[in-house]
Order: sequence, then C-alpha cells, then structure tokens
Amino acid sequence: MQGAAAGHRVIDGILQGMGLRSAAFIVTVYGDVVVPRGGVLWTGTLIEVCERVGISESLVRTAVSRLVAAHRLRGERLGRRSYYRLDASAQREFDQAAGLLYKAEVPSQGWQILHAPDLSEDAARHQRMGHMGGSVFIRPDRGQALPEGALLLRAPDPPELGRIGQFWDLSALHQRYLDMLARFAPLAEAGPAISDEMALIARLLLVHDYRGVLLRDPRLPQGALPPDWKGHEARALFRRLYRQLSPDADRWIGAHFEGHDGFLPETTRESELRLVELSSTTQ
Repeated sequence: MQGAAAGHRVIDGILQGMGLRSAAFIVTVYGDVVVPRGGVLWTGTLIEVCERVGISESLVRTAVSRLVAAHRLRGERLGRRSYYRLDASAQREFDQAAGLLYKAEVPSQGWQILHAPDLSEDAARHQRMGHMGGSVFIRPDRGQALPEGALLLRAPDPPELGRIGQFWDLSALHQRYLDMLARFAPLAEAGPAISDEMALIARLLLVHDYRGVLLRDPRLPQGALPPDWKGHEARALFRRLYRQLSPDADRWIGAHFEGHDGFLPETTRESELRLVELSSTTQ
C-alpha cells in the first residue's frame, strides 16, 4: 500500500498544471503502447487507462468519436466489444513522431532557405520553420520535402551561427522544457517505490509531455541555440526515465491491455528496438 500511495503522489504531482486533453492523450496511448503491439485496443482498456489520469469515460468516448471522424482511428466490433486501431491516414504522423521520440537525432546538413509565397505563418510554425521576413523561411536541412510551390536555396552554416536563432521564438519552447524538467524530476527519485500500473501511467505522461514540446522544436544545431538551452537536458531525462520505467510498465501492459486476441504482448521486437535506440550513445 505504501508503494501504491507513493506512486499516486508522484502521478498527482506530474498531472498538476498539465491540462491533459483527452484526444491528445489517447493519441499518446496508441503511439507509445498500442502501435508497437499490433495496433488494436479494446475500448474498455482505453477507458481504464484514461480514468487513471482524470479523463472520464464520457470524455473518452467523445474523443474517440472525433478521432474516428478525423480519420485517425478506425473502429471494429467483435460481439459486444468495440476495438479501435489507427486509421491508415494517421500512420505516417505516428511514425514521424516515433522517429523523433525514440530514434537517434538526425544531424542537419546546413540550411534550407525557402521562398514560399503560399505558405502561411501557421503552416510554417507547424513545419518548425523560422520566418526571415516576407515569404522567406528557414529551417535546418534534414532533407525534408518542400511545401508546394516553394523555391529552395541550400546554404552551409554561416560564420555567425548564433544569429540564426533569432528567426524562431525559442523562449516558449525553453519554458516548456523547464516545466518538463521540474515536473518529472521527482519521478527519477521515486524509482522502484511505484507500482507497475503507476510506472505505465508515468511513462505515458512522460511521452505525452515531451512529445508536445519536441514536435514544436526546430532542433537547431548547438551553435544556434541560447547558452542556457534546456532541450538537451530534457532529452537526457526522457531517455533515462523511459528506460527506467519500461520493465514495470511493459509488465502491466502484458497483463491488462486487451486487443482482438486477448492481452497484448508485454514486449515486441518494435518495443525492444525503441529501448535499444534510446540506449544508444549517439542519441
């Protein structure tokens, strides 16, 4: 009981100020747990997991309906039970997010400078571009596809690399990294005091919080970042905690998460590969 109480206290501390949205958290559950284990989950399991973070059954059902309408989930029925899997149209987004979360960073090879008259500022922010003025945008060159109608100039790192960071609003990202570090620091100290179930919930919240900021981060090279940048420290904490929590979290998954054919496997080749990649010294 003492371990359970400690786990609940840790989770309550993490949840404070997070402002979870049901649809986004469901996406996290699928991306971290369900996709690498066949992609199908019973609605009852999803409801139980969401209840642990304060999301009610009615909110889960509403969010699932909206995700289905948005072609991100697809429902199936077996007898009286409903199951959901990823819609094919959402798979590419999940794969991209998983690549950023679990795989080694892809170093940039200079810069893409784009003249994109049809690109809105919202679309540019979504693609993590910096705005140089007018219709000109910039981003680290990692071989990304170009927006429709854009003209591209590739450029090497300039002599004064530090000045490039001015084209992004890094202050909001920096604050989110600070918040994440403060939120999850107690989890690193809790260690084996928390139960298997709380280890899973903690890992889901870790992935959810880190993904939310990482997908907005342009991942600028070190020389273009402020000297007090916390993104690398947040990355190190994510890697350490994810590996620390996974044995217990995966054990809970194998005993409680239900798909078409019974309980999902505790681990799979894909879930094990994530741990291997997070342990890589090239991260």
